[in-house]
Amino acid sequence: MPTLYEEDIVAWANEQAKFIRSGQFNLLDREHLADEIEDVGKSERRELGSRMAVLMAHLLKWQFQPARRGASWRRTIELQRGEIDYILKKEAPSLKTKFDDPVWMRLVWKKALAHAVSDTGLDIFPTVCPWHLEDVLSDTFYPEGHSSS
Repeated sequence: MPTLYEEDIVAWANEQAKFIRSGQFNLLDREHLADEIEDVGKSERRELGSRMAVLMAHLLKWQFQPARRGASWRRTIELQRGEIDYILKKEAPSLKTKFDDPVWMRLVWKKALAHAVSDTGLDIFPTVCPWHLEDVLSDTFYPEGHSSS
């Protein structure tokens, strides 16, 4: 027989909140609550990774397609930097440690490459991120154009 968690997660969440607020801790679905709390962290990590990938893809396009630079790309770069800064300063400062995880950073870079290739049709981008993290996140950094010689 399916549980409320399996049938209607919103109703389940409301019920769990009611139990917590009323001090009825013995009625809590502890296992699913723990899973859901862990999922919040996973969701925040995915959002940070997604925003980093979009930022890096636009920096790649900025560098490798200088003739196509425009206000839209600049706004996207600024928006992603602002959102990343907000996440790291206000919502989830503990996520700064993800930047020290080389596996996570390689995955973000691969996603950035996939975005850039998909958006441009070009397959000329470096396989390893050519910039320092501090530059990527800096409001003043825009990579120079790529010279094809």
